[in-house]
Amino acid sequence: MAGNQVELVIGGMTCASCAARVEKKLNRMDGVTATVNYATEKARVSYTGEVSVPDLIATVEATGYTAQQPARADPEPEPEQADHELLSLRQRLLTSVVLAVPVIAMAMIPALQFDNWQWLSLTLAAPVVTYAGWPFHKAALVNARHGAATMDTLISVGTSAAFVWSLWALFFGTAGTEGMTHPFELTIARGDGAGNIYLEAAAGVTAFILAGRYFEARSKRTAGAALRALLELGAKDVTVLRPDGREQTVPIAELKVGDRFLVRPGEKIATDGTVVEGSSAVDASMLTGESVPVEVSQGDPVTGATVNAGGRLVVEAVRVGADTQLSRMAKLVEDAQNGKAAAQRLADRISAVFVPVVIALALGTLGFWLGNGAGLTAAFTAAVAVLIIACPCALGLATPTALLVGTGRGAQLGILIKGPEVLESTRRVDTVVLDKTGTVTTGRMTLLAVHGVAEESEVLRLAGALEHASEHPIARAVAEGALEKLGSLPTPEDFANVPGLGVQGIVDGHAVLVGRERLLADWALELPEELKRAKSEAEAAGRTAIAVAWDGQARAVLEVADAVKETSPEAIERLRALGLTPILLTGDNRTVAESVARQVGIAPEDVFAEVLPQDKTAVVKRLQDEGRSVAMVGDGVNDAAALAQADLGLAMGTGTDAAIEASDLTLVRGDLRATADAIRLARRTLGTIRSNLFWAFAYNVAALPLAAAGLLNPMIAGGAMAFSSVFVVANSLRLRTFRSLG
Repeated sequence: MAGNQVELVIGGMTCASCAARVEKKLNRMDGVTATVNYATEKARVSYTGEVSVPDLIATVEATGYTAQQPARADPEPEPEQADHELLSLRQRLLTSVVLAVPVIAMAMIPALQFDNWQWLSLTLAAPVVTYAGWPFHKAALVNARHGAATMDTLISVGTSAAFVWSLWALFFGTAGTEGMTHPFELTIARGDGAGNIYLEAAAGVTAFILAGRYFEARSKRTAGAALRALLELGAKDVTVLRPDGREQTVPIAELKVGDRFLVRPGEKIATDGTVVEGSSAVDASMLTGESVPVEVSQGDPVTGATVNAGGRLVVEAVRVGADTQLSRMAKLVEDAQNGKAAAQRLADRISAVFVPVVIALALGTLGFWLGNGAGLTAAFTAAVAVLIIACPCALGLATPTALLVGTGRGAQLGILIKGPEVLESTRRVDTVVLDKTGTVTTGRMTLLAVHGVAEESEVLRLAGALEHASEHPIARAVAEGALEKLGSLPTPEDFANVPGLGVQGIVDGHAVLVGRERLLADWALELPEELKRAKSEAEAAGRTAIAVAWDGQARAVLEVADAVKETSPEAIERLRALGLTPILLTGDNRTVAESVARQVGIAPEDVFAEVLPQDKTAVVKRLQDEGRSVAMVGDGVNDAAALAQADLGLAMGTGTDAAIEASDLTLVRGDLRATADAIRLARRTLGTIRSNLFWAFAYNVAALPLAAAGLLNPMIAGGAMAFSSVFVVANSLRLRTFRSLG
């Protein structure tokens, strides 16, 4: 039986270990292969045999989570639902911060402990632990019903134990008496610890962990933005030509295969089709990355979302909706994103062992002190100290604080890092694939050289004036180059566009021709040997050669090409210094590609040329199959799927929204040198996160035995926990000293 595929939206996951549990359960089913992505909250499932979609959903629900098929065909999550979840989390965070700060202050500063201060602390802490901390308690209950434990379990048990003990001490112990102040003892109160309350620990831990969750959820909100950006590139309306000759503007969704539609100059082509009338230059750079516009005429295919840069076209629709090239590219991006392994933070990976061990240690501590006749108060105090000292406040801050400081410093340098999962790939990356157009090069046509048998200024004055009247991108390059050198240009007379060949007209009384050699041949003009040689050399270097003639004689050849950015050679050197192998990837022909590679210092064997947009992802996959860890740098829509497939995707901020949203890092400056800075910053931020996690765990490992031995009362445990958090924050703040290389 042929295999089936389905995508499921998974709800209720709070950490990467949740995704791993769901994936493990699904893969245990016969004939099922599943990949669960925590970042996008989706499962891509392949199944055969007797398995059905309801069976898959039932398995996920039996694991403690929800599952459903997407209600809509487009790939992004329901924005209203995502916004509601983020707003709810933000409200809980603000509530916890406003209420927890005075609770912590009163507990830690004796001067603030006025008569009956403890009751005000209870009033403020109760909403934090119950309302603000409810997501942790709910997740812990769900996990408990399915025999699992995560960091939510430890947070819930620790804060609940501290809160419940405080309630007992206030209502049944001596903590509620007027004039009570916190005893400050290094060891547990073995005789009577009923005067101790730990509301600051319960409220503080909840607020700190909620802050980390909020920043994580906010970054996950953009998971579907790459696909939205792709789909929004297409035209929204289209002018359809009816059989009776009427022109009717309709929404793009109403366009059908076989319909003929009008595309005016400057408009987007509505869908994939074939030109049936007219000729023009089509700017496909936003979709294909090609810098040179494509000349089209009757019978030529055109692609939806590209721009008509020249004349009027009538196109017959060949593919619509999900069958178009744009939609297929959106599907490629989605597949690449779902195929990424879910990033698992170190804290989540260890939680499966760490959490049960801590709970067992707390119970063991309780039993040990009871067995040694220390009394229920002392035994429970020691057990609470174990839970509080193990509460992962520093663990929760380890990633978000380093990420916030690192991303803040990156933003100052024009580098945007999307989330902690991005950083894990930077240290392993050994190969960087560079898209040519708009990344290594400027992405626009530029006048590079003038070869002539006449004065250069005269060539530019006459050719520039004629080209200035044309809308063609190559003509604009010539006109802009002439204006830059001369400052002003005369106005041509009798201007005419010769489709596919060039332009002709009268400038200051001279009959001028600018275009292909064939245009001159139509007027019985031939290039002299000197100019033929210049034309051949220009074309051998991958540049476009334009002939110029006036008054019955060929006078010059202009070289136009997509120019290499001045900073690109230096950027390649910096990437090599980081131990990376640069590779050039482009849809242009090999001659153009190798010419650019020579200019920036990339070896010919590291050039992939004439690569179709849909095949760029395959090139990245091939390199990964060779054992390489690949970073991809690009700026076009055609790069979006490859950026998502790569181990690390870097988008130029001067590129399209689709490329930026599909990437992991965005280089706002559009300077390729920022690529090296981005990788350096990402690696350093990752190093800071790892050191934060190491010291947070080391703190727990060192402090847990002291708490279990009765050498720390919960108040001191709460203070030590706060100190570990301060240490993690201070370590993260060192990222503010990161400097760009230039």
